[in-house]
Amino acid sequence: MKRNDKGFTLVELLAAIGAGIILLAAIYTAVTFGYRSSVAVERKVTALQDARAALELMSTEIRMASYNPNFATNVWVDPAVCNGVSANQGYRGVQVADANNVLVQMDISESAIIGDNPSEIILYTYDAANERVTRSTNCGAAQPFLGDTAASGNPRTVRVINATLGIPVFRYFNGTGTEIPAANLPASIPDIRRIDITLAVETEHVDPNTNQRRRLIYSTSVIPRNHAPAL
Repeated sequence: MKRNDKGFTLVELLAAIGAGIILLAAIYTAVTFGYRSSVAVERKVTALQDARAALELMSTEIRMASYNPNFATNVWVDPAVCNGVSANQGYRGVQVADANNVLVQMDISESAIIGDNPSEIILYTYDAANERVTRSTNCGAAQPFLGDTAASGNPRTVRVINATLGIPVFRYFNGTGTEIPAANLPASIPDIRRIDITLAVETEHVDPNTNQRRRLIYSTSVIPRNHAPAL
């Protein structure tokens, strides 16, 4: 009886192996790209959440500047010593205002005393050298707020890069909407009717797909309604 055994030729085997390798390479590439994209999105979302939360809290607290429900006189505190009456009572609850710092005061406890509540004196500072924003309360030590120092050992999600992009964190406007020049501050603090806050941030880690950090810019306008002098 004649047998007709047919198998794969060497050429066919090599072709099959080559096609398998190409298919596996395509699958590996797709999986790797998907993973990198997922990591990039996760990091961007984390940075977005941190920056938005920081901006929201800053807006809420700065909006309360000069809150003085009892219309008490000589209530505003000297920010240099924090336990004495400020010589600049006309500055009311905005005792410091420049491109990188704003110090606001408010009588949350409605006691006609500033500082008897843990969050009645709040200083936000942009630390350009460490690419972060700090927050201190009642003249205490500056605490990490958005970003942190590289030497802290704490995990960082974002870097605040306003200085890199030449964008001031704080800008001040009078009642006509005209920006108050930096040279006019602090003398023009009583004229402040709107404060713009801008946070330019980038992710701490690079995007695996582009080998670049993702940059994001968030801004808002705050109207400290209590800062206008009473009629």
